[in-house]
Amino acid sequence: MDIQTDFLKEQFNELQARQPASLLHSIRQQGFSEFTKLGLPTLRNEDWKYTGISSLFNRPYSLPDGLCEVDKSLIEKAAIKGMDKANQLVFINGRFNREASNIVSPEDELEVCSLEEASTGKYHNLVEEHFDKSSMFIKDGIHALNTSLMDGSVFIIVKKNADLKQPIYLNHIFNATENHLLASPRSLIIIEEGARVQIAESYFTEGAMDSFSNEVIELVAKENSYVEVYKIQNDGVNANHAGTTHIRQVGTCYVHSVVISMNGGMIRNNTDIIMETAANEAHMYGLYFLNGHTHVDNHTLVDNTKPNCFSNELYKGIIDDFATGVFSGKIYVRPDAQKINAYQSNKNILLSDGGTINTKPQLEIYADDVKCSHGCTVGRLDEEALYYLRARGIDKSLAQAMLLKAFAEEIVMQIKIEPLKDYVQQLIAKRLGIEE
Repeated sequence: MDIQTDFLKEQFNELQARQPASLLHSIRQQGFSEFTKLGLPTLRNEDWKYTGISSLFNRPYSLPDGLCEVDKSLIEKAAIKGMDKANQLVFINGRFNREASNIVSPEDELEVCSLEEASTGKYHNLVEEHFDKSSMFIKDGIHALNTSLMDGSVFIIVKKNADLKQPIYLNHIFNATENHLLASPRSLIIIEEGARVQIAESYFTEGAMDSFSNEVIELVAKENSYVEVYKIQNDGVNANHAGTTHIRQVGTCYVHSVVISMNGGMIRNNTDIIMETAANEAHMYGLYFLNGHTHVDNHTLVDNTKPNCFSNELYKGIIDDFATGVFSGKIYVRPDAQKINAYQSNKNILLSDGGTINTKPQLEIYADDVKCSHGCTVGRLDEEALYYLRARGIDKSLAQAMLLKAFAEEIVMQIKIEPLKDYVQQLIAKRLGIEE
């Protein structure tokens, strides 16, 4: 092993020593065995060919130790304005902090506890049945490392037929003021039959040292449930992130996912939707609006295992300066999944000669009665539309801003939580220099 892997092994052993033998203890052990075998991804790994991550692990990272304290003012600073009435779950350096969180929905609709508590208590069977199923689909060392080092993880269950009036808001805060930080947030979310819920995440890093948040969310959506999932990324240039949102539609239900990436260092988003029953429906949207040297890599998977499912996927990118955008999407149709309708599109605008876009939409179909399509575009702003606006007395910079805002708005309008939508619209307006 190299020095960095030796350090990670030492941290893993210390964590295991603090935790008694349990279900999670065993799963962590399996995760570290997988990490030892796979190691960190390199550019030779097909799924990581456009995103170099190994160099980020040359830093002398520190790991969270025990309950991480944070003052209330920092929590308020990190939170998105207008989300104060939500069920706010605060994560400090990747660890769920119950004392700093605020659960407003009644317990007969929503229950939140530590994953350790759930695995040893009344939810043991649910944890045993559904936890770490994402490892069957994501075979890389980063995912295995999260499983190895998960600590302070959270279990969330939305009860049968609950209609949550307030979203579940995961407010991630990282303290990188004194040391480089490696954090491993982990969540298991169960949406029971007939439940309706909106889930949102945001990320905030305090300090100028490097941070790397390595996150996994596993979400199980049951029969007749309705689920919206939002991920908003607007962090500092030293904040790196690898995140997996793994959604299993175990009953016929509806899923709506939106990922917005504006600022950060190296960002990798895996969004998986596994349709395990017939007649499921899923919509996936993404916007990466990048400048500076920000690198955003979006990987998506829609796995159709049963017939009569529908999915629609649209990701858009705007790349400026020396930023890099990556999109790799796969629609997988298994042999028994007949009568599938699946659509995938990736559209990109390059604003500079120094920007880079790599796009790879994919179909892998083993059934013969399906309607599937995919496509991608990469180009500059529409010169005819730009000329049309300038001919009406609008100067070039404002005309460009208007066109880019319209391009992004198709994704932004898919955000159904008003404070989130307002926040993203303000970020875009500021980026374009047309603040309202």
